[in-house]
Amino acid sequence: MSFAWERRKDEDRSVQEEKLAAKENSAPRCAAIVGPYLSGKTSLLESMLNACGALSRKGSVGDGNTVGDSSPEARARGMSVELNVASAEYLGEEWTFIDCPGSVELAQEALNAMMVADVAVLVVDPGAEKAIAATRAMKELDRCGLPYIIFINKMDGVEARVKATLEALQGLTDRPLVLREIPIRDDDNVTGHVDLVSERAYKWSGDGASDLIEVPAELSGRTEEERTVLLEALADFNDDLLVQLLEDVIPGTEDVYENLSKDLQDGSIVPVFFGSAETESGIKRLMKALRHEAPEVALTAERQGIEADGETLAQAFKIYNGATSGKLTFARVWRGELADGTSLNGSRVSGIFKMMGLQQNKMSAAKAGDVVALGRVEDVKTGDALSPSGDASAADWPEPVTPVYALAIHAGHRDDEVKMATAIAKIIEEDTALIYGPNPDTGEQVIRGQGETHLRITLERLANRNKLEVEAQLPQVAYKESIRKPVSQHARHKKQSGGHGQFGDVHVEIKPLPRGSGFQFTDSISGGVVPKQYIPAVEHGVKEFLVRGPLGFPVVDVAVELTDGQFHAVDSSDQAFKTAGSLAMREGMPKCSPVLLEPIFEVRISVPTEFTSRAQRLISGRRGQILGFEPKDGWTGWDEVSAHMPESETLDLINELRSLSQGIASFDYKFDRLQEFSGKEADDVVAQRAEAN
Repeated sequence: MSFAWERRKDEDRSVQEEKLAAKENSAPRCAAIVGPYLSGKTSLLESMLNACGALSRKGSVGDGNTVGDSSPEARARGMSVELNVASAEYLGEEWTFIDCPGSVELAQEALNAMMVADVAVLVVDPGAEKAIAATRAMKELDRCGLPYIIFINKMDGVEARVKATLEALQGLTDRPLVLREIPIRDDDNVTGHVDLVSERAYKWSGDGASDLIEVPAELSGRTEEERTVLLEALADFNDDLLVQLLEDVIPGTEDVYENLSKDLQDGSIVPVFFGSAETESGIKRLMKALRHEAPEVALTAERQGIEADGETLAQAFKIYNGATSGKLTFARVWRGELADGTSLNGSRVSGIFKMMGLQQNKMSAAKAGDVVALGRVEDVKTGDALSPSGDASAADWPEPVTPVYALAIHAGHRDDEVKMATAIAKIIEEDTALIYGPNPDTGEQVIRGQGETHLRITLERLANRNKLEVEAQLPQVAYKESIRKPVSQHARHKKQSGGHGQFGDVHVEIKPLPRGSGFQFTDSISGGVVPKQYIPAVEHGVKEFLVRGPLGFPVVDVAVELTDGQFHAVDSSDQAFKTAGSLAMREGMPKCSPVLLEPIFEVRISVPTEFTSRAQRLISGRRGQILGFEPKDGWTGWDEVSAHMPESETLDLINELRSLSQGIASFDYKFDRLQEFSGKEADDVVAQRAEAN
């Protein structure tokens, strides 16, 4: 339906804005800045800090002098590689902004920030074709229930239409996206905006400034139309407003703002703004929306299930091990006051700091809402609730994302192995998406993460912080081997020297077992031809050989039965029968038609529907067997493709998968079975193992 909206007097609008400006200062609040890679998040942080008057000089990503992205790894790549925390004041109110990496490989950092923020600003590029890049961020925001605002960046001098971007983004979430302003254009260039609530028009003039102008005549009709859409969206959550609309009553501006604030805080709607982080166009409007509409810390704590009453409570969301500062624990204070020197979870706080990138500003105490860095709080990990008693609880922390890429690593110098292990432990403490440890099947030390870039950043940190030279390569595949046919084998170990000799004689049956059966050892000895005390030694010798079979790999799915043998009253011993058992296997196994086995994984690939056919071709090209595909539950426009794939083909799968999907597809996997592997590729694997040994 449509309504005829009478023009409000400027005096009335001014009164409403003065009321909003006179809003009582709130407790410190926290906004997470999230969005796809290269959408301009760090530039937005810089502009927001400049709008707060927190910078003496605004930096730029291109010049490498921004508050965020100050680490060597970030500077080298021109991208965020970890959380950047900066605190400032806007119109007398305290804010902390957490700039999050946009790369899907570093998504864990954004997930951690979402857990402690009051609101998020989702930064996206203009253009319907680019909307899909925001899928994962929007799904995570919806999952954790965090209220968020969308900021369409880079709107100065582009032809992309706000409406088309909005419609594409709407397909990615069930929350209604509500346009808060419409663009003013000069030819194809966006030069300003009309605010749909106040019905005021602003012309951008650079450096964040804007001039109040009359609403362009050609936009009068669209302003009324889009304002009606806005109000109808709000009326879905407010019966009184719905009645007003049905009766053609014009809602007051203050009422509209109150509804916007409530609906944002409830997570019912997602307001959409636009502008340019580079030129600061639209930034002050965004800041005012955050100031007036973002939830207070008490409301966020309630959403997280944190009780309002009780002892002082903070929650760790990031660990940083600095070369000079030592361990810093970044935490949000949920309730109470936290003074320097307070004991938290049995560890004394040694310094409380407000952060401005890498700059530390010491505080004597922190209050509810503050985001601070706590000095030298030991035995704390990301997600831990921190309190004087150590017994308080906070929101349950989400499990780290599943690794999809791995590297086998070792120190360039053997003497540095212990140093490397210690350094990696500290980095893993900072980055919960990393896993490090030995592969029991291959003996390699393996580090696992979200992609090649993620792990290369980790190795660069080792080099930059610890001066460690680390060598890395793709991990070995955990091949196994088995046999196809049974064999009877006799073996005798006899050795005579001065004094007691060695004598052990065994007859064994070697048989294949069904896949997944493992190893079985039995005996059918009768008459004491092999005394009972020596039978375990035979089994030990058999197992010792199975560690490395005829093809060079661990042997599985084999049954060995000790059927007969001989012993010597003087020369027989455990060692002699162990040697005889191993000898029987060494001589018998090559006759059993040994076969190489390769691990097969069950893989589930998540991919936008437009890339599904490419993903299927990728699977087929990597010796995979497609099991089927179906729409991804809760992800409009996405599919899940199920397949069986050899482990060797999954080692670098994520690289090609992301290459064909604009960097946003992913997969998870689990071991399914061992499968016979033959042909030239199998022969090459065996030859490589023989050469390595």
